[in-house]
Amino acid sequence: MNSTSYHIPSFEELRKMRKPIRNINLEHRGKLSTIQKTAVWITEHVGTMGFFVIILFWTVGWLFWNVFGPLEMQFDPFPGFVLWLFISNMIQLLLLPLIMIGQNIQGRHAEARAEADFEVNSKAERELEVIIMHLEKQEKIFSKIVKNFEELEKSQEKNENP
Repeated sequence: MNSTSYHIPSFEELRKMRKPIRNINLEHRGKLSTIQKTAVWITEHVGTMGFFVIILFWTVGWLFWNVFGPLEMQFDPFPGFVLWLFISNMIQLLLLPLIMIGQNIQGRHAEARAEADFEVNSKAERELEVIIMHLEKQEKIFSKIVKNFEELEKSQEKNENP
């Protein structure tokens, strides 16, 4: 099917077909409750080197103090470290589901961004197709003009050289 056998939309027609551009990040943030925002914040901050360093120093400090500190000031004696294990397990038990919740929320956001990207890509593809159709139409017109010009030149040459 060639481009002259159907209607090529004009720029104004394309503009009217466009949906307004959405800021998916603002839309997503606006839909989150305070507890969901908190879960995302914790997920983003627990998964950092800063948090790892805090936990590492806390653990090393705790163990060092309770191994090498003054006996009367040790509060979780070597080798059991029962309190340290209890607190570490509580942190893990509380953070595990909270991080999973945050990751689920981040996953929904990623899906919404992917959908918005798809919409933008589809718009761009449609507009590029229209541009290509216009260029093809112009090429045909220019080809006709060149052909007519060449024929005109040939006829003028024939008239000059009988």
